[in-house]
Amino acid sequence: MADTILVERDGNIATVVLNRPEKLNALTKPMWQRLGDVFLELGADDAVRCIVIRGAGEKAFAPGNDISEFDRERSNVEQARAYGQVMTRTIEAIGHCRHPVVAQIHGICVGGGLEIAGLADFRICGESSRFGVPINRLGLVMAYSEIGALIRLAGEAVALEILLEGRVFDAREAKEKGLVTRVVPDAEVEAEARATARRIADGAPLVARWHKKFARRLRDARPLTAEELDEGFACYGTEDFRIGRQAFLAKAKPDFKGR
Repeated sequence: MADTILVERDGNIATVVLNRPEKLNALTKPMWQRLGDVFLELGADDAVRCIVIRGAGEKAFAPGNDISEFDRERSNVEQARAYGQVMTRTIEAIGHCRHPVVAQIHGICVGGGLEIAGLADFRICGESSRFGVPINRLGLVMAYSEIGALIRLAGEAVALEILLEGRVFDAREAKEKGLVTRVVPDAEVEAEARATARRIADGAPLVARWHKKFARRLRDARPLTAEELDEGFACYGTEDFRIGRQAFLAKAKPDFKGR
């Protein structure tokens, strides 16, 4: 499945490609497995400062899971449980990735595709993109591990609207619902996603990782510990803070080291 999940590197930016354009990048169980492996590998790589995830071509990010494999891989409770374990591992790998993630969305982004895009920190789509989760027509549910990102993005009421109606809707409505960060002309999606990734990668990488960590922690209602509160000041002891401060005063572009 290495050829259906590609990894491209451009300096400190990694691009992960769902590479099944002949099927609009429909996801299979091995693709979910490989996608999780890739995000765990990239997440452990200190040289990475931003990850872009996209579908191959310009017709689709992903339309969800490939229904044609269900007879073989997801036709009963036992098979579905095993499939779900693979999906959960990947969802956690993307959702817990310490590097910022940008979803570059061309065309169709529904079902499992929307689940993956929803785990990104930025979602940039074209004006003709389409969104939704029409799995009520298949008699399927979005399990606990899958539904979390949708609820965090859109809230419970909107998430239920999307799931219960099963409509496929346009980019404008997706933006109104909070599912996407920016909508740009179709021809500008890649350029905008790349520019976003570059702005992120040019920033201090430790700061980006801390911000993601803090935001995730604040989802938890437990009171912050003294150690956690103190971590908010750790950046002042980094070389990157010294570099950033000196560059600001010199009106120069900082060259952060990640330490």
